[in-house]
Parts: sequence; C-alpha cells; structure tokens
Amino acid sequence: MALYRDKKDGKDLRIYENADELRGHLAEYIAEISEASIKERGVFTVALSGGSLINLMGKLCEAPYNKTVDWVKWHIFWADERVVAKSHADSNYKLAKDGLLSKVPIVHSHVHSINDTVTAEQAAEDYEFLIRQLVKTRVISVSEINDCPKFDLVLLGMGPDGHVASLFPNHPVLNEKSQWVTFITDSPKSPPERITFTFPVIYSASNVAIVVTGGSKAEAAHLAIDEVGPNCQEVPARMVGPMEGSLVWFMDIAAASKLEGVKFSE
Repeated sequence: MALYRDKKDGKDLRIYENADELRGHLAEYIAEISEASIKERGVFTVALSGGSLINLMGKLCEAPYNKTVDWVKWHIFWADERVVAKSHADSNYKLAKDGLLSKVPIVHSHVHSINDTVTAEQAAEDYEFLIRQLVKTRVISVSEINDCPKFDLVLLGMGPDGHVASLFPNHPVLNEKSQWVTFITDSPKSPPERITFTFPVIYSASNVAIVVTGGSKAEAAHLAIDEVGPNCQEVPARMVGPMEGSLVWFMDIAAASKLEGVKFSE
C-alpha cells in the first residue's frame, strides 16, 4: 500500500516509502493495464523511456509476472531514444533489452526500435512512419479526438530539470503539434541527438505514468504538481495530462519531499 495516495488537480499521486516498494506496485499497475488491454483489443502497446525507469520496472521479470503476463501480446515502443547504435551504452533500447526484454518472452518482431543507421531527422521520420503503419493495421489504437496514436500505456521518467521523454524546458519541440515523432540535435543532456514523441501523442495515451525517485527530482516534482506562482518556470512534466486517459505519478518519499499538502501516514 502507498504511504500516500490522493488525487491532486487531476493527478493520481502514489507515494511509497522507498524505491523497492515502488517497484512492486509499478509492476502490478503495468500488469493490470496489460491484462485489460489484451482482453479488450488482443494486444498491449507500451512506450518506454530511458534513465532509471527500466530498473524500476524490474519486478516484471520476477514471479508472478514473468509467468502470468501475456508477453507475446506486448508491443514495445520508445517515447524517446538517443540516436546512437543499439549496442551503445547510451541507447535506451540496450538499457531495456538488458534490463527487461531479454528476461521475458516478448516476440522479437514486437520490439519496435528506431533505425540507428540514419540521421536524427530521418530516424524520427522513419519511426513515425512505422507507428502510422501499425495504426492502420490497428495494432495501435487511434484517438477519436485528434487522430493521434493512442498507446495503451506511456511510461515516463522525469529529469531534475522537469523534462519528460526528450522534451526539455524552453525547447521549441514543446510546441510541436503536427508531427507524432520529432527530433532534436541539441539536447542539454548527452548525447545531443534524439528522437521523441511529441506532446499530442503523450496526451492521447489511454494511460500515462510518470515514475520519479530521489531527492534530486523533488524541486521539479513540486513545480510539476503543485500550484506555483506565475513567475515560476513551467516544467515539461507539468504539461503532461491525457485528454481521455489517466495520469499516475509513482514517487518515493525523497522525490515527493517538497510537495505541498502531502502528509505521510505513519
């Protein structure tokens, strides 16, 4: 059970005593959405980010989930990716493969990674084309509101600056509306070249979870979740809000330590 759970301005906050407790509940949450999506549509489409997220998903590789989850119905995507070789240490694909995908029986052709042999611009175009094809074949649902792909679940981390996916503060791509996938060549975090889902795609998801641990993220979490003054910078994580779906924040105490009005049960 979460130490604290409440809805705050439409955000479902689930705060846990430590990262290990969070891992268990995150695995349960993902497994439940997977089961519901497969029952409804026959597939489960999930988009991942990098950073510490894959490690926090690690309980899915353990009992009971490694046996009870219908892994062959999963389709894996990336909400953002570094434009490096798949074998590179900075690759989100490599991180996910080593930490999760190689440990469960996911169908190889259902793992939809980027083309790592082209420019960032071409990689973004290729990835959007791939997604459009899978929308046409109804592997991915489509939003009736904006005709964007409607992923069953988008899993995001958050940086100390409040960025999600590769949508960084004050960057022009925050305002991209026409493309589903775009690219940047000037990421403030190395490596500089990346592809990323745009906000309209994130908004269209059936479920979005932002998973945050550690005290270095506490100030950004405060700016993303609490009511702040007009002179405060609006961090990208604050802009996340599904149009029809649900938004859940999974946090540990350290990440939640600066939230206003949050009192932990004894």
